[in-house]
Order: sequence, then C-alpha cells, then structure tokens
Amino acid sequence: MTRHLILVASYTNSVVSLEFDTDKPAQLPVLSAVEVGHHPSWLTSHPDDLTLVTTGLEQADGRIVTLKYDLSSGSGKVLSEVTSGGRDPCTLLVDTKAGEVLIGNYSSGSVYVAPISTDAPYVSPKGYRVTFEGTGPNQARQEASHPHQVIFHPEYPELFVPDLGADVVRRLKKDPTTGRWTPAGHIGFELGGGPRHVAFYNGDLFTLLELSSKVVRHKLPPLPHPPKFIASTTTMSNPPPSPNDMLAAEIHIPSPNSSFPVAYLYLSNRNDPSPEGDIISIYAIENPDQPLRLITEVRTGLNHVRGMEFFGEDNRYLIAGGGRGGGAKVFERIDGGKDLRVVAENTSLEAPTGFLVLDA
Repeated sequence: MTRHLILVASYTNSVVSLEFDTDKPAQLPVLSAVEVGHHPSWLTSHPDDLTLVTTGLEQADGRIVTLKYDLSSGSGKVLSEVTSGGRDPCTLLVDTKAGEVLIGNYSSGSVYVAPISTDAPYVSPKGYRVTFEGTGPNQARQEASHPHQVIFHPEYPELFVPDLGADVVRRLKKDPTTGRWTPAGHIGFELGGGPRHVAFYNGDLFTLLELSSKVVRHKLPPLPHPPKFIASTTTMSNPPPSPNDMLAAEIHIPSPNSSFPVAYLYLSNRNDPSPEGDIISIYAIENPDQPLRLITEVRTGLNHVRGMEFFGEDNRYLIAGGGRGGGAKVFERIDGGKDLRVVAENTSLEAPTGFLVLDA
C-alpha cells in the first residue's frame, strides 16, 4: 500500500485534504477541511518540515496563513496569519537556505519577501517588497503588473517571476550588499501573451502564455547573457482566435527516471466548450532547436482546469481539478508518459485551484 496525503487549494474559504491509496483505486475521499479565509488558492510546504504549510488568501488585504498537518489523519489547524505585503497573493515559494518565503501579490504588482522558520511566529510580519511596473494591450487583464509565479532556476542563482500584466518574465538576483532580491533583467514576449508560469529543462526555458494560449521555448544561459528564442507553439491542436477565453494555466516537465526515461511537457487549458471537458496537452521535447511536437490531448471531464501536480514514485501520478466543475481526478501516466488515464476521482470537490502532496 502507498498512501498519499493531498492538500487542495481552492476558491472557497477552506483547504481540503484528500487521501489517495494505490491499493484502493477509484477512491479519493476527503479527510478534513480547514477554514482559513477567502480563496486560499496556492499552497506550499516548508522543506524542513513538510507538515508546516503556508497559503495565500487572495483578497485586497492579502494574508499568509500557516497551518500544521497531521500526516496520518490528514487533519490540519491554523497556527498563524500575517500580511502578504500586498493584494491578492497567488503564489508562494519557500527558500530554506535564506530562511525566506517569497510571495507574488498579483494585484499589487509586487513580490514580498519575509523571514520564515519552523518555529513561531513561522512567517514574520515584517519583510520587504520588490515592486514592478508595466502594462499590456489587453485592458481587461493587463492594466498593471501582475506577477503570477515565483520560481528559482534549478542551477543559476536567479529568481524568475512571470508577469502576466507586462508581457515579461522578470529575472531577479540577490544584491550582495543588501542581501535582497533585486531586478536584474527580463525576457520579453508577444504583446498580449500574458506569461503565467514557466518550467525549466535541459538548459531551456518554457513559458506558458495564458492570454494567447501558447508555450514559448528559449535557450537560457545565466545572466548577463541574453536568452535565445527557439519557437512558439500553441497549447492545443485547434486553438480559437486570439485573444480568447480558452486560457492556458499550468506547465510541468517531470524529470526523466527509470519508469519514464523520456521527458514530456504537460500543460493544462481551461474553458473548453467540449462536453468532455478541458484538455491536458502532452508534448515531446525533441530537437533542441525545434518547436515542441504535440503527442496527445487528454480530455479530462473537468471544467476550468487550473493547477495540477505530479506525485508518487517516479512521478507516476498527476492530480488536476476543475475550478468550475468536475471536482478532482488522479491520472496515471501510461505509454511511457505519452498518455494519461483516470484512476481516482472526487466529483464533489468545490473550486480546486491547486494541489500540494505531503509524502513524508
């Protein structure tokens, strides 16, 4: 038996925990629900103590809530709540080396950095803010800077911040004098594209453009060297005219391993009018100087697929949710990773936006 505890971020007021047991196929029961406040849409755990989980409340008075989970029962409790340093925090990242949590405040156009530890008060109420400026041609979505992700490069000492509002991915480095993250460069994209999330693989940067439903590939040397554009590919085989309401959301490239020796890129798309639900697209990453090649599109039966997460031995499983219907489903990678099949689901789960798997 292999049991996985899965926490669910959502556009409700609660963080829900699910259980997925590989010996009990088709089951994905709810273990607990902890009320934390308005729209806890993103979750992250402390790498030194996986039972400590932080979430951001997407509201005008942005808040960061720390919870403590019991891995055996799946129950959680709120430990603390502090400011997010801005409005509508939608992404969080913990840096144990520096003892910091980095928070992307979507509506404030800023990243807030605060001390974090495994002891009370967990997240300090005092931090510093890195503020960005910029706009794009989409007046409904790009009237200001909108950071949508904070993510470290796996090799370079750089922080990447996709800015949906300004059509750039920002690159930050630590100032050796102040010890603070400081803007050091950026990567520009097509006007109105709306960079949402990025993934790294084999020296390349893959950027998901939410508003134009494209994934862009760059060769990415460290700063101060500029990136090299390789190709732009649509996130689905039959995209509608841009701009559109079928919005790309999440991107992952699981590392190759003994079970899945070939790397594939997986991305989610939202709001497909098909009665079979939104699609998860799977692309081959082949010639380093060529566009991605679409392998298959998996109909999920979910409506408004936003976040998704790989987990389990060799990242065999993928969980995804429908923010506007369908609940959550666990998929198993098959055919070497070229396809997915549903192995468990919970159709009653409300408005899931992201997932965090706590495997001790």
